[in-house]
Amino acid sequence: MSGTTHRVWKLGPDIDTDLLAPGYVMKHGIDVIATHCLESVRPEFAATVRPGDVVAAGPGFGIGSSREQAAAALVRLGVAAVIAPSYGGLFFRNAFNVGLMLLTCPQAESLDEAERIEIRFRATPQVVTRDGRVLECEAIPDFLVDMARSGGLLNQLRKRLAGNGPATSSTGHRPS
Repeated sequence: MSGTTHRVWKLGPDIDTDLLAPGYVMKHGIDVIATHCLESVRPEFAATVRPGDVVAAGPGFGIGSSREQAAAALVRLGVAAVIAPSYGGLFFRNAFNVGLMLLTCPQAESLDEAERIEIRFRATPQVVTRDGRVLECEAIPDFLVDMARSGGLLNQLRKRLAGNGPATSSTGHRPS
């Protein structure tokens, strides 16, 4: 993501999983679920979000149920990352598992709608605005960054099983 600019979609606090993947469409596949993503708060979102766009939100993003489809809908729509001060715990893990990058940034709400930003991965990730403001984010463990960049846990495992990545145990250490 570094070097590429991303358009910001600004949302408020407490965006729950039912707003991301409404319960009434859960009987359908992810392609249909994604078309209803955020429809009750941003009716135009699913039809107009573009690959590489990011969501900037207030605290509590992804609170609610454990439905993995909430994060998967954002991935299906091409969202590159979500930037928020805090996340629902289950959503946080589900997001990385399906390949969605989450940046925990206390100043996420200072980003503006349609603003262009750059995301830099250093010791701690940074969000850089067009006017040069640098928003520091919390560090993300390398294994989660790798998981998101691989397109999620299943893709990461497929690459490892195909011999395209290091064999590690669940603790992240190479087997002896």
